[in-house]
Amino acid sequence: MTGGSRPPVVLAWTGASGAAYGVRLLECLLGAGERVYLIVSQPGLMVINGETDLGLPARAADAQRHLATRFGAAPGQLRVFGQAEWTAPVASGSARFRAMVVCPCSMATLSAIASGASRSLIERAADVTLKEQRRLILVPRETPFSAIHLDNMLTLTRLGAVIAPANPGFYHRPGQVEDLVDFMVARILDLLDVPHHLLPRWGE
Repeated sequence: MTGGSRPPVVLAWTGASGAAYGVRLLECLLGAGERVYLIVSQPGLMVINGETDLGLPARAADAQRHLATRFGAAPGQLRVFGQAEWTAPVASGSARFRAMVVCPCSMATLSAIASGASRSLIERAADVTLKEQRRLILVPRETPFSAIHLDNMLTLTRLGAVIAPANPGFYHRPGQVEDLVDFMVARILDLLDVPHHLLPRWGE
């Protein structure tokens, strides 16, 4: 089954630092032929434009055109939804998507998902992912973690989510920041069963 024939991956960008991880993950997913539903929170938009040169527009339709052009997405391969777009497919369990990644994941978003708040489209999509027993991957970049953060992560792990903190390894001897970003993105792609050649594997 090719990436294009599989259900989409939902990707959410929130207000945590580490925007480069989310941008690179989107680039790799699209490059692998995967279909992507992208949701960007308002704080996430601020962080993206503060930490990268992406120049992402605020309106979902404009952001979709901008990103599709930037990363060479095929028609229909990328869809961008606004935070209050409750008619988006990801708001319902009847929609076909196979996994969701929140990268980077703020502690506010992680807390809301752990409590089932569903106050925004990102939170609702994560709630749907959990209730439908699909793969939910959260990539927090906070440090240090408080007991509240750890309790929320434990709650989500027990519910079946995968907590994958943005903690890159160094055994591949990174020579630049991009190598550290690719290390984390490679781990996420592995969790999504998306082929890649971002870095050599241990022992190979």
